[in-house]
Formats: sequence, structure tokens, C-alpha cells
Amino acid sequence: MKYLVIFTSILLACCLFCGFMPSETDFEIYENTVRLHVIANSDSEHDQSVKLFVRDRVLEELRVLLEGTEAQEDAVSVIENNLEYLRTVCNETLEALGEESSAELYLKSEKYPTRHYENISLPAGVYRSLQIKIGNAEGKNWWCVLFPTLCTNAAKTEEALIKTGFTSDQIGVLTNADHPKYKLKFKILEFFGENFS
Repeated sequence: MKYLVIFTSILLACCLFCGFMPSETDFEIYENTVRLHVIANSDSEHDQSVKLFVRDRVLEELRVLLEGTEAQEDAVSVIENNLEYLRTVCNETLEALGEESSAELYLKSEKYPTRHYENISLPAGVYRSLQIKIGNAEGKNWWCVLFPTLCTNAAKTEEALIKTGFTSDQIGVLTNADHPKYKLKFKILEFFGENFS
């Protein structure tokens, strides 16, 4: 009887733990997201200000370009097809600001640290990313989420996630960091993202 109680207790503990484990679809968070990464020329106040001007111009263009996009692969395709145009936008912005440096743009897979925003947290890991390097690209970064379009519409985070096909469980992982179930799932995703991606 004693062994039956121990066995049952272990079995129940395993079942409970499994309920907190991320599912295969939770790992799709990485595949369903496109990030923006802008790197300033340097850490000087001037160069950091220039970075924000470039960021704002690119976001203006991407807001229009990505309007109505409902799948990550479509967002990637739109960005890829407009990479030269976006490079021109960046360089024209730099020129208008009187800068001699230019910008380089890349659409690539890039490893990100864990980031906590106002309405959402994203676990560390490898994401598809539009990277903008200004000049020497030795300054501080600026990150956000291009797809779903959270850079420009953080107030409608959950609505944007639903519209672009995120499941209720995935949304829970990204937006309910204080809930024990989702907190543990997030921590496990974070661990795998930091160590195995």
C-alpha cells in the first residue's frame, strides 16, 4: 500500500508537471514572429538620436507595407521584396539629417535575449529579424516586434496576436507572465532559447 501511494504521488506530480511544459506549438512562437533590430553608429547622444529617426521612418513605411499581412511568411516576403526600398529610405533619412554614414539592412535569423515590453514578453531565442546597421553599428540596439505589428500598435497586442494566428496558449505564454502555468512555460522556452538555439 505504501508503494502504491508513492507511485501514485509520483505519477500525479509528473502529470501536473507535464501540464506546465511548453507544447510543440508553444515553440512555434519563434517561427511566427519577425523582429526589428536597429543598431546605432555609436553610443553618443547624437548617434542614438539618429537611430531613433531612422527607426521611426522605417516603421512608418513598414506600417503601410505590412498592413493586412496575416502570416509570418507573408511578412518576411514583403520585407524581403522591399529590402532595397527600405535601405533607400534609411539612407535618405540619414542624408536629410546631414549624416555621412549609411545604413545596411539584412533579413536574417538572429539570436535575441529575453525582452519584456509593456504588454508582452518574448523569450530568448532565434527569430527572423530585419537588422539595420547604421554606420559602424557600435552603439546601443533598439528592438521591437514587426510581426505581429506590435512596434506600432502595442495597445492592441492580444488582438494582433489573435489576428495573425497565435493560439490562446501561445498568447498566454507571451502576455501572462505572472500566471504560474505560463510563467513556467515561458522559463522553459527561455532556457531552450538561450542554450540550444
